[in-house]
Amino acid sequence: MARQTINIGTNANDGTGDPLRTAFDKINDNFSELYADSDASTILEHDTAPKLSANLDVNNNQITTDVTNGNVSIQPNGTGNVTIAAIQVQGTSLSSSDSTVINVNDGLIVDGTATVSGALSSATSLALASGATVTGIADEDDMTSNSATLLATQQSIKAYVDTQITAEDLDFSADDSTVLSIDLDSEVLHFAGGTGISTSVSNNTVTHAIDTGTVVTLTDSQTLTNKVLTSPTISSPTITGVTITTSLTTNDITTNGSNANLTLDPQGTGTIELGAATNITGNVDVTGTLTTDDITTAGNHTLTGNSTISGTLTVQGTVNADTFISNSNGDITIDPAGTGAIVLTGPITHAGTQTTTGQMNVDNIRIDGNAITATNSNGGINITPDGTGNITLGGNYVAVTNELAAADVAVSSELLLASGAQIVQVATNQDLVLATNGTGAVTTSAQLTLTGSFKRAIHTFTATDSVTETEHAGRTLLLGEVGGNANVVLTMPDATGSGNVYEFIVSVAMGGSTTYKIQAADADNTFSGMIQYLDEDGTAVTAFPTVAASDTITLNSGTQGGLVGDTVTLIDIAANKYAVKGQMRVSAGANPATPFSAAVS
Repeated sequence: MARQTINIGTNANDGTGDPLRTAFDKINDNFSELYADSDASTILEHDTAPKLSANLDVNNNQITTDVTNGNVSIQPNGTGNVTIAAIQVQGTSLSSSDSTVINVNDGLIVDGTATVSGALSSATSLALASGATVTGIADEDDMTSNSATLLATQQSIKAYVDTQITAEDLDFSADDSTVLSIDLDSEVLHFAGGTGISTSVSNNTVTHAIDTGTVVTLTDSQTLTNKVLTSPTISSPTITGVTITTSLTTNDITTNGSNANLTLDPQGTGTIELGAATNITGNVDVTGTLTTDDITTAGNHTLTGNSTISGTLTVQGTVNADTFISNSNGDITIDPAGTGAIVLTGPITHAGTQTTTGQMNVDNIRIDGNAITATNSNGGINITPDGTGNITLGGNYVAVTNELAAADVAVSSELLLASGAQIVQVATNQDLVLATNGTGAVTTSAQLTLTGSFKRAIHTFTATDSVTETEHAGRTLLLGEVGGNANVVLTMPDATGSGNVYEFIVSVAMGGSTTYKIQAADADNTFSGMIQYLDEDGTAVTAFPTVAASDTITLNSGTQGGLVGDTVTLIDIAANKYAVKGQMRVSAGANPATPFSAAVS
């Protein structure tokens, strides 16, 4: 309502003003506008013409000014304060009248410079050096801004330091040009020596040293002791002494000195043995004694000075001796000519290593090259170890061209059978057993064809147990706990995708509150599939599927099945995954309920 003005007329009592009733009615209207109601007489209502001061008015809960862009100033007198609740303002200072902390519960923006004369506290510690200027906090893992006024977060500092350390590698190579690298923050470069070479580290220096007397260098003058040279090429050697322990194979032995002698000088009483035909083109001077039994020559034999034998030296008759002894480490060679043989008519006692180059016959056994054969008609070869000894046949393959009959055969690698070959139990009505050691398995890599029947092994569970691949996969697994006994919990192995099949059959009826539980190894393993139920009340068939977290199957001989003959099959189809299928019945008076739960997880 607009403010109403009382007409007081032009002159006093000229009869032109408002009647008294009209004037008081306007007054009442103005007071009704001024006050809210009779119960809130102290509340000033808005009026269109501000009257709180020249330019101020109280509108609802606001003190406003009608001056465009005008300020509203609250100024105490002298040293007085402007107090709002417990907060007081004096000049440009803000303080608490009750000496408590002033809380700013919302965001605070300071456009100018903020000066804190007292302590500055926050939820976390913040300490700045005198005169420091901080414009913000930067979370930059690569520190690209390079700012002098931004504070880096702990995470960005760690990320930057980690990239700088882990990025540094030391590249190195060897004489074979192979280039490798080593991580400087996690690895240690090791300098290893070889045979005769040692390494040491001191004052940032790695030293490779050759062990004195161990490694022969190009220019060193060293004495070699007990060294074996296989097929060496030695150019113009000077040898002061030679000891040959086996044989010397060469075409020519000559001296390099002018008119120098070649001396063959055995040790002690040893002699020089020439085991083959010897051709001497020059003269032979014997300064000692030349001892011979008989000398047969095809030509002339002259003993006046030099002895020259141009043909064959033949010993006719018999050589009688109890013992033949060679010189130190020397061989004794008996070499018949042509098809002649060495005939030993008496017992032979042998000690040491015997080497036979040609064929060797021992009674009815012939050893010729790599073959051992029987020489008598239809003769067999028996190799019989003593006691618990074994017959060991080495090589990559052992070939048996006919039948092999053995009580036990141990094969360390592969047993290969020829086309059409069979492994047969020779004893009548006896089983053929393929058994492994420990947890090993019998594995076939090709199709397995059975011409006879296949009999699966049976295992009966009578108590809580862990199902294993070795003991239970592929078997008929009977749930045989006698009714009324304790509950049975069977834990499956971890599924790996092996394809193993575990078939459970209820073989003994449960009693009371007894249950059979088949559960996964852990919460990672689950069952997928369904089990069908026959309600014997009305022969209705119901199927219960698994859910994503199903890991337990419960049979209770009531609503969840478990009658004799009920079956559950679990197949290992993938990592942590079993496929499940089953056939169950519930007796009259019980309605089927799902056997699946997530009891393990």
